[in-house]
Amino acid sequence: MNQTVKIIKLINGDDIVTVLPTGEKQLPDNGPLIRLDKPLQIKYIPQMTPTGFRDYIALIRWTNYTGDKIVTIPKDKIMTITNASLEMAGSYGEIIKNYDNLDKPKRDENYHRKEFSPEENKKLNEIFDDYDDDLEDPTIH
Repeated sequence: MNQTVKIIKLINGDDIVTVLPTGEKQLPDNGPLIRLDKPLQIKYIPQMTPTGFRDYIALIRWTNYTGDKIVTIPKDKIMTITNASLEMAGSYGEIIKNYDNLDKPKRDENYHRKEFSPEENKKLNEIFDDYDDDLEDPTIH
């Protein structure tokens, strides 16, 4: 990949891995917006290992509900922009090869809402009432 892969930390806490377009493909430096090319969100997923917790890192489409590859965001929503590590840049390069085919949210056409019967509803309420009773009497050690 001949462009530098960047990690962008947004003020809402999201970490985005992307390439910043250059030249005429980028917006003016003095403008309030910046363009990102094929942004992926970095998701940290905790895992329990024999030696304790560690984070598994997943790269997912940041903008799932659009076919746009170029995303424009306000510069004032960015905390930092850093260069990605070689490992992250390599992972990003592999994933964006299939950017158009990355998982998009799918609607489950087989899912049908079902209303509980009065008997089912009563049974669930009894279970939750029992659970609430357990919480009302805390044990002090």
